[in-house]
Amino acid sequence: MSSLPETSAEFTWLPQPDLATLDVGVLLHALADPTRLQIVRLLMEKGEGSCGSLELPVNRSTVSHHLRILRDSGVVSTRLQGTSRLSRLRWDEIEERFPGLFPAIIDAAPPADRTSGGRSH
Repeated sequence: MSSLPETSAEFTWLPQPDLATLDVGVLLHALADPTRLQIVRLLMEKGEGSCGSLELPVNRSTVSHHLRILRDSGVVSTRLQGTSRLSRLRWDEIEERFPGLFPAIIDAAPPADRTSGGRSH
């Protein structure tokens, strides 16, 4: 795991995997879960979000769990700012390492149905 070099008095980045050594299978596994895929879609729209700011049909602890998996797999980066953990997609880095991966997955997966807890019919 490596840390982003950016750290300031206002925020600190949490450790994350180095994409140069990341296996595509790890990314695909992280993106295979409907709730995590829904989180990715929300982060694509918002740019950045926390457990409380992402509107999902699950509780905050579940969102936190899924964000941790996304961070550990290299899909998102997370920074601490005060008491908040703000996550954002590592879109550009992943696109450089695995061209077309995000668009292919997002386009292939049906939109999640909010009433089914993130599962599509």
